[in-house]
Amino acid sequence: MEDSSRKKPSSVWEPRSRRRSWCCSFAVPPSSPDNFLVSRSRTPRTKSENVAKPSVSVPNSPQSSKSGLGLVGRIDPRRILSPGRVSPIDSDQNVESLAQEMRTENSAVVDSIVQPRVESFRAPKEKYRDPPASLSRSGSAVGCDKKDILFDVRLNLRAKNGGCLVLELNSEALCANSEVFSELIVKHKKDLGSNGSPSRSKLCRIEVPEVENLGVFRETIELMFEDNISKRLSKIGVYRAIDILEVSASIMFTKCVASCLKYLEAVPWTEEEEEKLRNLFIKVKFDDATSRDVMARLRLLDSVISQQGVASRLVWSISTCSNSIARNELKSLVKGLLCKSSVYEKDHLDLSEEDLYAVFHTCIASLVSLLKGSSHAVCPETHVKNITEKPLIEQIATEVDTINWLLEILLDWQMAEEFVNIWAEQKELIRMHDNTSPMVRYELSRVSANLFIAIGTRKLNCRSETRSGLLQAWFGPMLLDFGWLQRCKKGLDMKMLEEAMGQALLTLPMKQQHLLFMDWCRFFSKRGTECPNLSKSFQIWWRRSFLRGSETYSIESR
Repeated sequence: MEDSSRKKPSSVWEPRSRRRSWCCSFAVPPSSPDNFLVSRSRTPRTKSENVAKPSVSVPNSPQSSKSGLGLVGRIDPRRILSPGRVSPIDSDQNVESLAQEMRTENSAVVDSIVQPRVESFRAPKEKYRDPPASLSRSGSAVGCDKKDILFDVRLNLRAKNGGCLVLELNSEALCANSEVFSELIVKHKKDLGSNGSPSRSKLCRIEVPEVENLGVFRETIELMFEDNISKRLSKIGVYRAIDILEVSASIMFTKCVASCLKYLEAVPWTEEEEEKLRNLFIKVKFDDATSRDVMARLRLLDSVISQQGVASRLVWSISTCSNSIARNELKSLVKGLLCKSSVYEKDHLDLSEEDLYAVFHTCIASLVSLLKGSSHAVCPETHVKNITEKPLIEQIATEVDTINWLLEILLDWQMAEEFVNIWAEQKELIRMHDNTSPMVRYELSRVSANLFIAIGTRKLNCRSETRSGLLQAWFGPMLLDFGWLQRCKKGLDMKMLEEAMGQALLTLPMKQQHLLFMDWCRFFSKRGTECPNLSKSFQIWWRRSFLRGSETYSIESR
């Protein structure tokens, strides 16, 4: 058709015959996207190509069909065949034939869009030309032509999303690897032999509906023809291997199940992969002998170790840790694990309150002994120490950090009210606080500061007697140590501490508020910035104490 179109203009357009020569000595017009589509549309289409055959599945791509349809519809009769050159105008007859061919192309494309997406796969023939000895001895291939036994099973996989995949396989390979397919094929052969009709098809058709992932199912079938499944799994990866394990278990592909479990046990997992594997073991029951190694990594088998015992031992190990860097790392790690909002929390952790308070009492006893040693530091025998022993100030700071860390865990688990009672009853610590150097004793006020912040910010709710005992015992030492806390904050928010101290004082009865605010006023007048600024809370107490009626409410509302 193109040859005729070239000759035709030569007699009419004689002067332009020289312009028809193509650059770069092309014998034919160079292939371009437009020219390619037109030439493809002009190829003769047989009737068998337009009519879909029931036994053959052809892959379609709706998106590509739509894009090709739109491009063909936009072709102009004056087609650009190469950059900078325009072909001669075709005759009306050629244009009409082109339009007719485009209409047939459009109808074929629309038909392909309406049809569901179907893919086909045929196992490689060389895999079957020399069947294994086990299959040859079975006798099923004796006396039969190889063309008859190569692809005698058609496996039709239908996905949940509407897709379809057709696999043409060998019955001997399926029977040797899958017990499920073996039963279906044997049943088909029995029905075929009992019927005895030569017109009955020898092709065994098996349909698998509601397939989750067609690609995974196809990969699982392909593994039946792999000599080394473990090597193939190492290229696939853990996440895909878990999907293949699920499909293999469903079709009872025992060899692949064993290879998948062996591979999964030998490689590390991410948290997502571990959760996926755990859910699979909940849905599918595997043989104990083959899955025991993987199960040992997923959960504790035949173990009496409880979460409570592990948590208590972790807390004790941190309280006795001598390395400051390691102790800080472990503190943040264990706190994140024991926190209620932790992403690692799977079940409710029965954290023992007795174990935490046992560590707390141990730290307080250690503080008492250290402060006693600091009060006798002038004695000569105290200077004879081991060279590896840390300074006294550092030892006291370590114990205080451990106490504050325990307080954070108790506050998160809402078990800190007893902590307030124990700290308020430390009469010996309070007595030694007055006789100890300020550069040592201010560490004790760091514990009191965290308790005041917890009460003032509503994180800790305790009874009135408990709050009164805490403030009466540790409010005076806090006034003395506030200047040292300002100089050595160690992460303490001083503005928040001042605000929380005032709010904590306002939770007491009015009589106790009067006594404590008067003590603060006398102390503040002497030390100034070395004392916490409780002016806002003092004003609120003053209004509540000496202003009556509606004026009180109007001032407080402002």
